[in-house]
Amino acid sequence: MSTDSGLLAAQLDGLQETLERTRALLPLIAETGREIRQALRSGGKLLTAGNGGSAADALHLAEELVGRFDKERPSLPAISLCGDPTLLTCIGNDYGYERLFSRQIEGLGRPGDVLVIFSTSGNSPNLLAALKTAHARGLKTIAVLGKTGGAAKGMASHELIVPSEVTARVQEVHTFILHCWLTIIEAELD
Repeated sequence: MSTDSGLLAAQLDGLQETLERTRALLPLIAETGREIRQALRSGGKLLTAGNGGSAADALHLAEELVGRFDKERPSLPAISLCGDPTLLTCIGNDYGYERLFSRQIEGLGRPGDVLVIFSTSGNSPNLLAALKTAHARGLKTIAVLGKTGGAAKGMASHELIVPSEVTARVQEVHTFILHCWLTIIEAELD
């Protein structure tokens, strides 16, 4: 086996181990998926946020709801708070990076909406501020985290903490979680 093949096999083994430890989260993944589905069914919308690779997860979840995941169905209301570079640079410039998401929640968030944040560390000040603002405005909140959960641990209505200290494994499982939610949401639309 080449050195590269050995490295890749170790990556795959690490992912399989993390996925097996994630099995314990399945009831909470299902519960939060149903909560998102109920909010959308009741006229609420989904707001998503994250930084870096976690912003990609936030974008991914929102686009699959507005577009489609696996089945042809009506578009669903979801907005990624990391998707508009002009808005992000405006808020960052005028209010500071810490208010990047909370400022948007002030304008867009309503009771009955759900905020989902993605963070491998749980320590991003702009996501912590987003959770506080969402809570103050009456939104339900779901924190999809990794490692120890960081400072975000205990701040959301629900938290899913991927049992890994490895950022790549956390992000891979975050994608699995958002795909599970999409499956739950679209299954009801059959």
